[in-house]
Amino acid sequence: MVKAVVGANWGDEGKGKFTDMLAEDADIVIRFQGGANAGHTIVNNYGKFALHTMPSGVFHQKIMNIIGNGVAFDIEKFMKELDDITGKGVPAPQIMVSDRVQVMMPYHVQFDTLEEARLAGKSFGSTKSGIAPFYSDKFAKIGWQINEFYQDDDVIREKIARIAAIKDALLVNLYHAEPLDQEGILTWIKSVRERVKPWLGNVSLYLDQAIRDGRTILLEGQLGTMKDPDHGIYPMVTSSSPLAAYGAIGAGIPPYEIKQIVVVSKAYSSAVGAGEFVSEIFDEEAELLRNHGGDGGEYGATTGRPRRVGWYDCVASKYGCRLQGCTDVAISVLDALGYLDEIPVCYAYELDGKQITEFPLTKDLARCKPVLKVFKGWKCDIRGIRKFEDLPQEAQDYVNFIEEQIGYPVTMVSNGPAREDIIYRKR
Repeated sequence: MVKAVVGANWGDEGKGKFTDMLAEDADIVIRFQGGANAGHTIVNNYGKFALHTMPSGVFHQKIMNIIGNGVAFDIEKFMKELDDITGKGVPAPQIMVSDRVQVMMPYHVQFDTLEEARLAGKSFGSTKSGIAPFYSDKFAKIGWQINEFYQDDDVIREKIARIAAIKDALLVNLYHAEPLDQEGILTWIKSVRERVKPWLGNVSLYLDQAIRDGRTILLEGQLGTMKDPDHGIYPMVTSSSPLAAYGAIGAGIPPYEIKQIVVVSKAYSSAVGAGEFVSEIFDEEAELLRNHGGDGGEYGATTGRPRRVGWYDCVASKYGCRLQGCTDVAISVLDALGYLDEIPVCYAYELDGKQITEFPLTKDLARCKPVLKVFKGWKCDIRGIRKFEDLPQEAQDYVNFIEEQIGYPVTMVSNGPAREDIIYRKR
């Protein structure tokens, strides 16, 4: 059986914890898209970890952890992350990297940084991890599949020169920077290719056999629906699809094999980067929620920058669940709201004087205002509670209202940072 864990909203929903938990019953965990521009925070017996490249199954020794062909593979960060987790006492995990994965090149990061600086106040809020230049090159057919690193050096040198002819025109004339160091790129390729070679494998063939053998496969998505380049708040999006459907492409499996899609949605809203955010709150109210939220506050696992925060958005979440093909909703960090006397929920938007409950086009979002329903807070610590009916009635009412508004079953509720802090509901 193939399952997917993906985000309903803007990313940072708490997917890492649910993936880590669901991995206990999985044989294989796959990262199928994105790069090191976002992180999954996991708390377990080994400590607290922010994974940026590794699949969340690396803490389970029985699991094969796969980096699929849809990932923007940063070799340096992969090696560093592997050293970090094993250095903290985690046994060496099983890992396979697709021999068709494309590689994040050093100049991708350079171009990302230069472009954000050029755009200044009109930037897209990039993490400067090279993601947009990477995917631009992939679809312009001047990217690097990792298997190309193992060709003769003269063949590699010729491709570098072909790419440099394009890149140098931009570097010199648009960014007023130095041209690419072609020999330096070849030297870098030669230095990393042997280091990563032991982990390369034919992922799609391996997964085909795993499906035939009835093994449980878990697809791990990065970011959320609102960051999808087709269905999100374009252009303030990422450059690969975070939808569960893309998991079939980014892993190399038939789409009909994906049977369960767990869509994670935070008990309030948060976002990193630019873009419209209808239920966003500001100033002291936002600072309080930011510091109570997440595990240690709402700050980017990759950048450390403060996340924008707001009240739960049923309109965006319903849309996000629909696009993901949701079978199960997992509500995260419900415990973070225990300090509030009252908890607003955005259940509709007001657009040009009319109430709407379907998510509009991006061009209309700036004119939308949140329509709020205010719930009484439960004003207590709910960590350690294992049954939904044992939660304070106010907390039950809050979750039940969200479930009713989005129209998808809430089957899991996280009420603490640890792996075991999850309430399961039969719906």
